[in-house]
Amino acid sequence: MAIKPAGPNAQVAITPAVQKAVQDSRRDPANVKRDAYRHPAQTLSFFGVAPGQTVIEVTPGNGWYSEILAPLLHDSGRYVAAVVDPMAVAEGRGRDYQQRSRDGLEKKFAGTATLYDKSTIVAYDPKAPTFGPANSADVVLTFRNVHNWRSANQAEGMFKGFYSVLKPGGVLGVVEHRAKADVPADDKTGYVGQQQVIAMAKAAGFELAGSSEINANPRDTKDHPNGVWTLPPTNQHDKADEAKYQAIGESDRMTLRFVKPAR
Repeated sequence: MAIKPAGPNAQVAITPAVQKAVQDSRRDPANVKRDAYRHPAQTLSFFGVAPGQTVIEVTPGNGWYSEILAPLLHDSGRYVAAVVDPMAVAEGRGRDYQQRSRDGLEKKFAGTATLYDKSTIVAYDPKAPTFGPANSADVVLTFRNVHNWRSANQAEGMFKGFYSVLKPGGVLGVVEHRAKADVPADDKTGYVGQQQVIAMAKAAGFELAGSSEINANPRDTKDHPNGVWTLPPTNQHDKADEAKYQAIGESDRMTLRFVKPAR
């Protein structure tokens, strides 16, 4: 089902280079199906991602966006996947999760060497995050991660790390599950208030350069029993409710472009 973006700023001019990367035949067909909800061509074009740049994606998960960013930057530019260093996490389930995540991404990259041979995986300590040399990146991207950092009391350090690694004039692109309004620090729904995210970025020194409704979903009522994870693609719901949540689709999301001031 094609879920069209909603809102006055939804239409973004898609660049040919980004469109070509989105249409790359090496993408996982299961991931391609999510394009109807995640609008990667519009999103990356809105953030100004282009060949020749150094682009850091923070906590890329199973590499959904890696499949697009790696070919986009392969011949000109650099794609860096920044993952949590498992050894920086206390021993136990948290470390095990981060190790599985890193192992899975490394396996993905090794499985298609011609695609990821110029991509880099770097590890960071979430308690003191550093993503590369200061003033070295053109773009930092993060997709649906801010709620995790916020609940772990790591958001302030993460945004400071983004600011440090970006060049003056560099772009921070954020996509996040959008709450109806501000939510408390201990909120467990996975949603975050849009003004809260803007405040976090501004506190780190960023300026808001633009917002878009590319990834808006007015069908999302944001009152689900298992929070955002009730919806696709996680689908933490009773089988009897499958049709209901598939009709909603993925979450309502903010799409924000911040800039590190050129000084």
